[in-house]
Amino acid sequence: MTQLEPTFVVVGASLAGAKAAEELRERGFDGPVVLIGDEDEPPYERPPLSKGYLRDRQRRDEAFVHDLQWYADHGIELRLGAAVTAIDRDRREVVVQDGERIGYTRLLLTTGASPRRLPVPGADLDGVLYLRRLGDCEAIKEVFRTCSRVALVGGGWIGLEVAAAAREAGLEVAVLEAGELPLLNVLGPRVARVFADLHREHGVDLRPGVRVTGIAAEGGRAVGVELADGSRVAADAVVVGVGAVPNTALALDAGLQVDNGIVVDAALRTSDPDIHAAGDVANAFHPALGRAVRVEHWANAVHQPVVAARSMLGESASYERVPYFFTDQYDLGMEYAGHVEPGHLDDLVVRGDLAAREFVAFWMAQDRVLAGMNVNVWDVNDSIQRLVRSGARVDRDRLADPHTPLEQVTAR
Repeated sequence: MTQLEPTFVVVGASLAGAKAAEELRERGFDGPVVLIGDEDEPPYERPPLSKGYLRDRQRRDEAFVHDLQWYADHGIELRLGAAVTAIDRDRREVVVQDGERIGYTRLLLTTGASPRRLPVPGADLDGVLYLRRLGDCEAIKEVFRTCSRVALVGGGWIGLEVAAAAREAGLEVAVLEAGELPLLNVLGPRVARVFADLHREHGVDLRPGVRVTGIAAEGGRAVGVELADGSRVAADAVVVGVGAVPNTALALDAGLQVDNGIVVDAALRTSDPDIHAAGDVANAFHPALGRAVRVEHWANAVHQPVVAARSMLGESASYERVPYFFTDQYDLGMEYAGHVEPGHLDDLVVRGDLAAREFVAFWMAQDRVLAGMNVNVWDVNDSIQRLVRSGARVDRDRLADPHTPLEQVTAR
């Protein structure tokens, strides 16, 4: 393919891919923009799949980033149902499954992540479901309509959100978690216990510290989960949420640097300066944190591609936003900002009431706030983000005092 003008290609018709294409047009780039995805659906947001749409509180079309006409109106060539199989860096081309080659001046990879598969016998049976794509969500909604019992393998954010939606739909729910508490490696024991208590109070059969050894079957369909102690948890369907794996195969085959995702600098450039990466797949150097982080949350997929697009255009750009995510489960709403590595979760300051589930928790290191979570307390997350970003030392007593504004907690 001969390129007559600069062409920007985005592989991954995801939220991140759509936001990058949008930003390119917003910044005045009027050359060809090709957005390629292997799904038949136009780019959509994923939070509704475990929140509003799953709970029948949002319409299906509300998940889409833009309607199809928007792409046509903005001159974006949207290729759906088209899997990219290779990147030819020497010729600056991507190879599509049907053999077509598409040339690029700059290439952006927003290939996302895929659910980690459960490595036990029976994991591929009918009735074993994962949640990543719109079709996955619709399969789980069908379970809610037709089944009475569901088992969730994994007590992470996805597992707990699906558990809450299933209870609201009237199903019996069991959550099977390998750790001592759900979310233990993310929140530490004190805050993780808040979520464990929440689900038990809503009738979830929460079983921590268990090991899944297989999926029980009858007639080729899952009918339960087998545990290492020899017991079986009966279920009409099994939803697995045991983490995600970044989709790095294209990058790896092309010789790009890969380490827990595609390695990029703060401007989201890969080891090839003509190729960028953003979203779930990008392991990006974060200047404020001083290290690379890969964040699998909605806010990253919204904001990171904006920086990637500007960088692709040759502008000076650096992604420095504080990692952010949110959840809604039953009557609990939560926002989290910051980043804490597992193993550094014990230094905690709490303002408010953990038992009442109305509090702000701060994870600390040397009197500095690494991350903060506001639970059923609102209009404070921007202040939490400023504390995290500043790296300033704080007075712990003032930080724990609900009557002291967060703007006044820095040490004097």
